[in-house]
Amino acid sequence: MSETNTIPEFKDFKTFYKKAVEPLKKANIGYIRLDGKMQGGTRNVFAYFWYKDKKWKVNADTYIDRLKIAFEEFDKSEEPFVIKPLRDYKGETLSIKGQPIRNAKFNVFLVV
Repeated sequence: MSETNTIPEFKDFKTFYKKAVEPLKKANIGYIRLDGKMQGGTRNVFAYFWYKDKKWKVNADTYIDRLKIAFEEFDKSEEPFVIKPLRDYKGETLSIKGQPIRNAKFNVFLVV
């Protein structure tokens, strides 16, 4: 019998951070990325959360420190993200306000 792993879904970003990211980092202090790897891309989804009435997926190669920056931005503003179109205009991605776009290491995409 195989075990089915379901990807967790959270009502908002703050809940996602508190219930998924913080416990992961606490249990694995050396992790830089959600998947525990040091490099390489992946399209594996770590979790989903809702923002602006849209469902977003967080890829497992997202850097934990970037998620912390976004979480801390919620203290300053209720809108810490900028929604941007993908290069091919076939989807959207979230960026953290005030953060560089190139090499952002923040891989959050709209679920279509």
